[in-house]
This record gives sequence, structure tokens and C-alpha cells, in this order.
Amino acid sequence: MTSTDAKPEENPGKNREDRDGARPARLSRWAKVPLVLVVVAGLLFLGSRLDLLPGFGGLFGEETHDRTGPTLLQSIQDLDRYEAASGNFQVVVDLEKDTKYLPDAIRGSRTLFVGAGTVSSYVDFASIGDGNVQVNEDRTSATITLPHARLGSPAMDADRSYAVSKQRGLLDRLGDLFSDNPADERAVNRLAARHIGEAAKDSELTDRAEKNTTAMLQGLLHSLGFTEVKVAYT
Repeated sequence: MTSTDAKPEENPGKNREDRDGARPARLSRWAKVPLVLVVVAGLLFLGSRLDLLPGFGGLFGEETHDRTGPTLLQSIQDLDRYEAASGNFQVVVDLEKDTKYLPDAIRGSRTLFVGAGTVSSYVDFASIGDGNVQVNEDRTSATITLPHARLGSPAMDADRSYAVSKQRGLLDRLGDLFSDNPADERAVNRLAARHIGEAAKDSELTDRAEKNTTAMLQGLLHSLGFTEVKVAYT
């Protein structure tokens, strides 16, 4: 009676797979790319929302350092005009940009922006000459002829201007990741300034400026001894 040794398995791994079932398929290199993008997007979204949760705003100990250099005076300009009135304006800008043949979810943006600014009204004194001021011999009566009041350029107030909401497509969001100024609001600022300037033209700001200029000149000349002062605008 002879004993026989057990024959070793030729391919243990293969037999083990036959017993336990098929081996789970590994993800290919390209199949992992969408997963990585989803994780990165999730981290970016979580980081942007931490400030909204109580107690998580200072989790990473963020600090602000102002390293701005000295402010340089570039030029000085004499103003030959009297700033007689100023108006405060506010406008809600709804700016939407669409792309042809692409849905807004892919490419497009819509911004709701509250723009606040001031517009001044002034009377130009630079063109006033001797012929614009007439005084009688007794120096008790004076007539002054001035040009009509004008409007200055709108000055936007950054402290009172802010974006209410921003909706951007996927491609616009990806473009912001590589942009030097992702929160660029120059377009809505310019549009808000244009609307404020148009509103100032329809207002009574220039009329108020002329009334204030007249009151200022009458008070000044009355203090110099004139009893009758007339101011005309042409």
C-alpha cells in the first residue's frame, strides 16, 4: 500500500476566485477623474459655507493684514465751480448674460446688484467775466448772470453697494477658478452708474442747485451792503 502526496494547486489564485466569486473590478484611471472633481467641488462648497455656520467662521484662524503702500498724489486741479446740491440715488440692477445654443446651467450668468451713489450739481464760475456782473453807481443794486447748473458724474458708494445674488453656469464657475478677479462687478457698477446718471437728469437737482447758488450770492452781497441782488441763469 503506497501513499500518494497531494498534488499542489497549479493556480491557487484562480481557484480562490472560483470559490469566492469574481474579483471586484478596479476603477480605471479615467474613471477616477470625475470622482476627484466631485470631491474638490465639495471641499470648495464646504469652505465657502463654513462662515455661515455659528462657531465655524474662525475655524482656520483666518487673519487680515493690510500691506498697502503709501498713497501717491498724482495731480491737483483747481475747481472753478460751486457745488450747490447733491442727490443720493439707489438702483437695483438685474443683469443677465445668455449664450446662444447653450442652456443657462452650462453657460450664462444673472446678477442682482444694489447700486448706490451720489450725483452733484454745480454752477460753473470759470466763464464769469466783468460783463456778467452789473452794479449801479451807488453800489446798492447788483445783477449777476450765470450759466445754468450742470450735473457731475455719478460717484458710486462702495459701502452701500452690494450684490444680492449671483447665478452662474458651470463653465462660468470653472472660469472663475482661473480668474485673477472672480468677483468682478465692474459691469454692474457701470450699469448702475448709468441708470443713476439718467435718474439725476430727470430729477430737480439742477433746479435746487440754482436756488442754492442764488441764496448764497444774495447772502454774500447783502453782507457787503447791497440791498437788491438779482441772479439770472442763461
